[in-house]
Amino acid sequence: MNQTEPDRPTETGASEAPPPPANDTVAPEVTPEVAPEVALDAARAEAAELMDKLLRAMAELENQRRRHEREREDTAKYAAGRFAREILSVADNLRRALDAAPKSEELGDSLKNLIAGVEVTERELLSAFERHDIRRIDALGEKFDPNFHQAVFELPDPSQKPGTVVQVVAPGYTIAGRLLRPAMVGIAKAPNTGQGNGPGASPAAPGQTIDTRA
Repeated sequence: MNQTEPDRPTETGASEAPPPPANDTVAPEVTPEVAPEVALDAARAEAAELMDKLLRAMAELENQRRRHEREREDTAKYAAGRFAREILSVADNLRRALDAAPKSEELGDSLKNLIAGVEVTERELLSAFERHDIRRIDALGEKFDPNFHQAVFELPDPSQKPGTVVQVVAPGYTIAGRLLRPAMVGIAKAPNTGQGNGPGASPAAPGQTIDTRA
């Protein structure tokens, strides 16, 4: 009895691969490359900006260094100012003692030695002042300067121009060029014209300050 053999697939070589499944995803867009010239210009601009910031920072640091240096120098210069102001009265008293000392050549040796000792003390004190840049203001015969002089009275003196310092009550001092104490002075006034408080007014009372720029 013949049996019908089942159908066998026909061998036609390699079987066909099934088609890939459908995919709706869009492929990413490729960014175009930047031209080398454009990239170089951008790098140069960035480098120039960074260099400018660096130079500014260095300049600021240098300014701060100089400012701190000036502050340190000023502190060193004027640190003795308050103390020196207190010592000025010692210099004043030494000078008053010498001005009041008798000038006669017949003085005894003990008195002469005393006066010489006061003179030496004054010179040493003034030398110490100079070492710390503290200097006396030479006001006598100078034109009145409100920056360094303080007028306490006026004197009639036809031989001097009005506003000239004709008497120094107390010398002034500066420290490193800065005023430490103004010179207390008397100044020449214009001839009396009887105008009350004008240039020819009567002399101010001792201790009265006259702020004049004559």
